[in-house]
Amino acid sequence: MMVDLWTIIAAAGLAAWIGLALFRGNFWRADQRLGDTAAPTAWPAVVAVIPARNKAPTIHRVVASLLAQDYPGSLTAVVVDDASLDGTAAAAEAANRDGRLIVATAPPLIAGWTGKLRAMDHGLAVARREFPDAAFVLFSDADIAYAPAVLRRLVAKAEAEHLDLVSVMAALHSQSLWERLLIPAFVFFFQKLYPFPWVKDRRRQTAAAAGGCMLVRIAALDAAGGLAAIRDLVIDDCALGALLKARGAIWLGLTPDVASLRRYDRLSEIWTMVARSAFAQLDHSTTKLLGTVVGMAIIYLAAPSAIIAGVFLGSSAAIALGLVGLAVMVVCYRPTLAAYGLPEWWGLTLPLAGLLYTGMTIHSAVRHWVGRDTAWKGRRYRPAAPTSRS
Repeated sequence: MMVDLWTIIAAAGLAAWIGLALFRGNFWRADQRLGDTAAPTAWPAVVAVIPARNKAPTIHRVVASLLAQDYPGSLTAVVVDDASLDGTAAAAEAANRDGRLIVATAPPLIAGWTGKLRAMDHGLAVARREFPDAAFVLFSDADIAYAPAVLRRLVAKAEAEHLDLVSVMAALHSQSLWERLLIPAFVFFFQKLYPFPWVKDRRRQTAAAAGGCMLVRIAALDAAGGLAAIRDLVIDDCALGALLKARGAIWLGLTPDVASLRRYDRLSEIWTMVARSAFAQLDHSTTKLLGTVVGMAIIYLAAPSAIIAGVFLGSSAAIALGLVGLAVMVVCYRPTLAAYGLPEWWGLTLPLAGLLYTGMTIHSAVRHWVGRDTAWKGRRYRPAAPTSRS
């Protein structure tokens, strides 16, 4: 009976991977890349808005990389210092070599807003006042560095394809052991949750964005109700994607030319990042949590577990099905691993990464159930569940 059970488990895992590979928008190809697009007849004015809270170590490099863009049109920037205690404002101002940067102070946080969205909204208000001709706003995190051609490519794509949002997922730092284990897996999971080809497909509701780099058409944002429409949502990037796709077209992709400067040298740092919002991603639903745990177990643990059990129980069927399922998993993970310069065999670590991310998600739910408010950057609040479409 146990042999039959493990054969069934192995078959379920293999079936799950075949389904993901064939019917989930080819997410695993990781082929939505930001490249060159034909230049528009005129380059619209762009203002970058960068909310920053205690980002002194990185903000100078971020601002410098933005102001050094080879963008043919007008480019200005607003850094919103959000109650920093480490000299973030001074570090940002030091990069203001040609007067195209304004460093503003975020207003006090008010009920019903998350800190980041409040700072972004204030930065956009400053931009409207100081740079009223801007047609696009580039919302950027304060730890993202840009290669010189990025903005030109973002705007060219938005204009050529009539997009209201063009977002790229930054290449995350992946040097330490924990980063190599978990960061490519995070990117892979995100693509699986929000298949990028489906995000750009106007016939589908799937919508998402990557908060580190989001070029937004200001008129479209205004027509959708502005940032106030998503003011209390923790997963603000995906919420913004859903808000804008409800009225127009959006695109989400990858590029090595937008790089995160944030390091995650310890497991606890990645764990905290995920646990603060994972249960919100599930709309605080226990049913969705159970479905996620079962799904993660079938997708990532069935194959290796069946192989081990098959060896001990002498089940050649469980071993064979488990090996095929594991092979499909590794092949699907290969394009994401290649983007991070990791060998194909590193795909064998994906089940461990899946197990750890499942633990982070469960921990996120426990935090919610025991009444621990969401904590981030020294603030505690219990924002609403995200608005997402998939």
